[in-house]
Amino acid sequence: MRYIDLSTPIDASQWEPEPVTHEIVTPAEGARHMAKEMRDNFGIEFDPADLPDGELLSIDNLTLNSHTGTHIDAPAHYGTCATYGDGRPRTIDEMPLDWFHRPAFVLDLTEAGPGTVDAGFIEKELARIGYRPQPYDIALLNSGASRHVGSMAYFTEFTGLDASATNLLLDFGVKVVGTDAFSLDAPFGHILRRYAETKDKSVLWPAHFTGRDREYCQIERLANLDQLPRAHGFTVSCFPIKIAGAGAGWSRAVAMVED
Repeated sequence: MRYIDLSTPIDASQWEPEPVTHEIVTPAEGARHMAKEMRDNFGIEFDPADLPDGELLSIDNLTLNSHTGTHIDAPAHYGTCATYGDGRPRTIDEMPLDWFHRPAFVLDLTEAGPGTVDAGFIEKELARIGYRPQPYDIALLNSGASRHVGSMAYFTEFTGLDASATNLLLDFGVKVVGTDAFSLDAPFGHILRRYAETKDKSVLWPAHFTGRDREYCQIERLANLDQLPRAHGFTVSCFPIKIAGAGAGWSRAVAMVED
């Protein structure tokens, strides 16, 4: 069995629209902090120097949003969903776990360029790889965006899906669609320029807004999709972190490929 890491890191040194802060409390600082907490809260005196090398444990304090790094969007992220269930879209902690460990396939969008592809493009790519998706397969989209990780271009140069392409994948019974890009839609600037030119509301985040009518999850900001040795015949595991009431949760996505 070969394991391929499909995740991008959460890295405070990289450029993000919403900056990440990462404060590292060293083991020595942790020892002093623990001694102070014991004294202030419990009246217990403890000398950090009594610990080996005067150190206890390190602690990492981070500030970030749930859409940083590889993450899974839940239906609650897409807005009001009045057409399925009880009208209240599920949050990430409510999603079925069996959606996130499934056979997967990857489609190549690298030649499409910034913007979106439609159902016709997806049909041709499925024909090229000789595969028809099965219910609950995980669909992966390799747009080539991961080569820009850490730069502003990562948020402006990628390919997404239009409504017809999104609906086609869902028609096959796919419940999880993943991309190596920042979004499953086109870049924000591309969307807003097209809308300014056409006033066509269907260009406004169609992949996300499809989730208001049809329940599914997106994995955004994947990596190493070009390292997959074949287009199908492998399994992806991408369980989301259980954040109560959240519209998204981070994931360590991994492909498992039989030798």
